[in-house]
Amino acid sequence: MYSLLKKEIQAFLGSLIGYIVIVVFITIMSLIMWVFPGDLNVMDSEYASLNPLFTMAPWIFMFLIPAVTMRLFADENRSGTIELLLTKPLTDLQIILSKYFAGLLLVIFSLLPTLIYYVSVYYLGAPTGNLDVGGTWGSYLGLLFLASGFVAIGLFASSLSDNQVIAFILAVFMSFIAFIGFDFLSSLELFGAVDLLIMKLGINEHYASMSRGVIDSRDAIYFLSLIAFFLMLCRLKLSARKW
Repeated sequence: MYSLLKKEIQAFLGSLIGYIVIVVFITIMSLIMWVFPGDLNVMDSEYASLNPLFTMAPWIFMFLIPAVTMRLFADENRSGTIELLLTKPLTDLQIILSKYFAGLLLVIFSLLPTLIYYVSVYYLGAPTGNLDVGGTWGSYLGLLFLASGFVAIGLFASSLSDNQVIAFILAVFMSFIAFIGFDFLSSLELFGAVDLLIMKLGINEHYASMSRGVIDSRDAIYFLSLIAFFLMLCRLKLSARKW
């Protein structure tokens, strides 16, 4: 499993895709937070906060993470190497987890440079350090959970096709539905008391809770269940090839 994980990471770092994802994410966030005028510009706001990062990052990840995950299985399916991979002394779950953690690690690499924003806002506050440290780290944890969910969704989408473009589109669509689709459906107020339950099925409800710095075990369980659900679907898809 470790060798496959190492191979996937090397594939990311040995090509442009890994570096492009990191550079694009940091560039977009830097422009929004420090260059473009508006409510999301840190210098234009009235208090030291990283809220612009935690507000915009999910939308950017909705497109960048599928770009990372689209090749994980789709490329194997297209080239036919998936059959060879399945004959190796690895279980389906080990193969899936290797690819999942490779994609997740690349996302974590893209988040690490944003710590510069944290330091900058920390020292720009008046007085210095006038920043909700606990809330900020809670928001980072929420963003990491959200990204983990998007990676699981993208991995499943990649297993459904041998075309990377189709895998990308499917991942974006499913991530969008999981993020705000349930919020929109519940806002229609078509199901009465069930609307609240529908809203809680969406990622945004739990991400918003964690972004307030509130670390609730129910939110963590939700994200872990979401990840497990899509990894299980991916495992079922792989197992179907053996039937």
